[in-house]
Amino acid sequence: MDKAKPFRVGNVSVRPGGRQTVNIQIGFMSNHLPMHMSAHVIHGQKPGPVMFVSAAVHGDEIIGVEIIRRLLSAPVMNRVRGTLIAVPIVNAYGFLSHSRYLPDRRDLNRAFPGSSSGSLAAQLAETFMREIVARADVGIDLHSAAVHRENLPQIRITEDNGQLFELAKSFGAPVILKAPLREGSMRQSALEVGTKVLLYEAGEGLRFDEVAIRVGVSGVLRVMRALGMVPASAVRQSKMLPSLSRNSYWVRAPEGGILRMYKACGDSVAEGDVIGMVSDPFGETEFEVVAKYGGLIIGRTRLPVVNQGDGLFHIAQVQKLDMADHMERIEKELAADPLYDEDEII
Repeated sequence: MDKAKPFRVGNVSVRPGGRQTVNIQIGFMSNHLPMHMSAHVIHGQKPGPVMFVSAAVHGDEIIGVEIIRRLLSAPVMNRVRGTLIAVPIVNAYGFLSHSRYLPDRRDLNRAFPGSSSGSLAAQLAETFMREIVARADVGIDLHSAAVHRENLPQIRITEDNGQLFELAKSFGAPVILKAPLREGSMRQSALEVGTKVLLYEAGEGLRFDEVAIRVGVSGVLRVMRALGMVPASAVRQSKMLPSLSRNSYWVRAPEGGILRMYKACGDSVAEGDVIGMVSDPFGETEFEVVAKYGGLIIGRTRLPVVNQGDGLFHIAQVQKLDMADHMERIEKELAADPLYDEDEII
């Protein structure tokens, strides 16, 4: 019977059948306290794929941190084949300051592949690429919307990648969005070193969202099941048929004022639907917020105070749009899944 070899991350070698938290030093703070990027490695006794799961590339996106915490406590983690590398907080600087960015105001997800002699963002990106991404076959990068915005649970993948599309379907999110790669993003740099990455978007920055968290935990486990990393009998396959989108657009505020929203994330809209209203504080003038094209609302603002041109609703144009309530479908799907956290009260 084949047996895995020890797996090395940073300066630590993890034995087959072992699990260990590895602290990778990324520098020092201004008061000379050391900063680390911590990775939890679960290395199976039998060889198999290497997968990473990462969160808080943007420091305020804490939903992914909770997804990884629950994932690591799932009983099936004792039966992993291959290797799972879980990094709950990539951008420790932003996480500590409740900020999306690094102290130099750079966006880490525009600094990849990074440089060992570049800016703080570039050095952190280079370390993450070298120690985590380049060692993996597949990755799942967990994100949320920015502060005061929310996203419907969704998977974003690159166009024309058959294996990623199959893994995205296995994840079981209600929407798969084929999104172009952005310059300096982790997804782009990962592709260049041969690592396939799914990007999960759900919820809001600096806030927990129970549905987004549970969809994320179940989704990661289903991808591991599809890769043969956990027993098929231990993880239930999703029955949700995701909507596929290749195009999306933002409906923006026609004027500044007070926004009343008539639609929520997961709602379907038709071309010309009035999905909100912007008025002045006195209610003397009102402006309709109108959907330009039909589709599914996959994101929206959470702030009722808006300026002219602000993005209000993010609408994906989907194939074979199911006009059923997507949030209702998600809740029915989650009702069949275990919580993976015995202390969680719904």
